Amino acid sequence: MPLTPVPDHDSILEEIKTVRRGGIVRLRRLEVPSLARIAYALAPADDRRAEVPARSQSQSVEWLLRLAVSRLGGGTLQEAAEYTLGLTPGTRDWPGADRRRRAAELYGVSIERFRKEQEAVVLDQVAEQVGSLAREALAERDGPAGEAPHDDPAEVSDVSDVSDVSDPADRADPAVSARTHRLLSVRVRGRTVPVTLHVHPVDLLRDVDVVVSPVNTYLALPETYKSSVAASLRRAGALRGLTGELLADPIHEELRDWADARGTSGRPVLPGTVAVTGSGALAGQGVRRVYHAAVAVPRAGTNDYDVLPADVTRAVARALALLAEEHERFDPPLRSVCFPLLGSGRGGLPYEQSVRAVWAAVDAELARGADWDIHLIARGLAPAGLVVRMLAEYTGEGTEESTA
Repeated sequence: MPLTPVPDHDSILEEIKTVRRGGIVRLRRLEVPSLARIAYALAPADDRRAEVPARSQSQSVEWLLRLAVSRLGGGTLQEAAEYTLGLTPGTRDWPGADRRRRAAELYGVSIERFRKEQEAVVLDQVAEQVGSLAREALAERDGPAGEAPHDDPAEVSDVSDVSDVSDPADRADPAVSARTHRLLSVRVRGRTVPVTLHVHPVDLLRDVDVVVSPVNTYLALPETYKSSVAASLRRAGALRGLTGELLADPIHEELRDWADARGTSGRPVLPGTVAVTGSGALAGQGVRRVYHAAVAVPRAGTNDYDVLPADVTRAVARALALLAEEHERFDPPLRSVCFPLLGSGRGGLPYEQSVRAVWAAVDAELARGADWDIHLIARGLAPAGLVVRMLAEYTGEGTEESTA
């Protein structure tokens, strides 16, 4: 399913409008060839090679739209996009008029004004993100400039234009492709261990028992409209009604209870402390626990934070110790854990320092013979490439990417 040339913005936008009118439940019958081809280009190589795709076209397009909307940064824009396209839980079968009415209420405007103004902006922004995903796919699959064509046509990018990558930080990196999941075989102390690298927003995580979330030392979660890892997990863990109204905020409430029970409410804990909560609605995605790693120290009189690599390493070591303590309490036992690049967001820690700090604790645990299922997650393609290269450098023995 070649994608040559890259669909232009207007073509993508028109197909997104088609989805808005028809709804997610009718995707199988909608004519959205450009969206289908972009979703295909972003799929793992094994999905593209299989005689029977791992996802149907409708599932792939829905996944693509959810990924694009998740990159809008939260707030009213993202929420309106989710309602408009029927991505909010309980709305996929709503008529287009009902979805539009609910989105208009978010902006406090009439349905007609929303249709003419805000809706146009919302759909345009979703189309922009879809186009960016297509260009990023090419940027990663084409490899470095001047590289010879790949022998296997299935591994060659389906996208033909990389001249306009929206975020310079996500430009081509030959170490990592645009696939959202990569299984790396990492050599650690004479044995090979599998490490799964995710390249997508954290709220799309599936079937990982524990996810580690960076927080500040006051254990204060950001508001759900923010775009950080902690905000995304809080938003994804919230319980909502059929029309999207907030019913409960369990991750926030449990974290507050954890602090109250230990007498730390309103005052900071030591950097490296890890608090444990349930996962709220994320349980439906197979995520069972959230470990909140206090690594960001607020800087007095500012909105900034300080993060020390040593505190990140301590927090990761503590998270792994908690996993060992808790794993037999669950049925089935907890076994997998996912680490973001702690401290690399608002904390300002360079990606390289974050990777080294996280992996130092993971490497020590694996060297002792631990058999945890380790996952790392990076939202951008550039930091994902850095992870692949640095694992080889840090272990001193190298990494291999599985083609299975």
